[in-house]
Amino acid sequence: MATIRYAAYGSNLAPARLQYRVGAIEVLGTAELPGWQLDFSKRGSDDSGKCDLKRQDDASAHVAIYEFSVVAREALDKIEGVGHGYRLAWIDIELFGRCCIYLAESSHVDYTLQPYDWYQALVVSGARHHDFPDTYIGTIESVEARRDPDEARRAHNLAQCPPPANDKG
Repeated sequence: MATIRYAAYGSNLAPARLQYRVGAIEVLGTAELPGWQLDFSKRGSDDSGKCDLKRQDDASAHVAIYEFSVVAREALDKIEGVGHGYRLAWIDIELFGRCCIYLAESSHVDYTLQPYDWYQALVVSGARHHDFPDTYIGTIESVEARRDPDEARRAHNLAQCPPPANDKG
């Protein structure tokens, strides 16, 4: 079975969420990406902010490296909306080699967006799972999020990966 490596930085950081979406996965480790900045500027189909990575010389982002089948990646392409907001890209990551990553298409970038609380909770939960630096997690937590008006969607997503203990919602 042919496999690929994937660098996750948003809600797919949480292994339970990624496995729910694509099936069998293997966590290979984590990496720091100097020159990349995490933000929530990608417009999701629900009009909330989703994660994106942008080139930023004085920044650094953290990713989890997964390995799974090419068939699973094709399924994830559909879930992530390749061609409808995200594009598939390839980056070389020290110790892991060539990894696929999803980056926002410029037509879907809006810096005024806020993430939904459940989405932010998934990102934070995944970052904690992978033991990313506290300062990095704090930066993610400091982003102003809003409550999803669709309570069923909120509950479904929070059930995939419980929010941090300090969740107010």
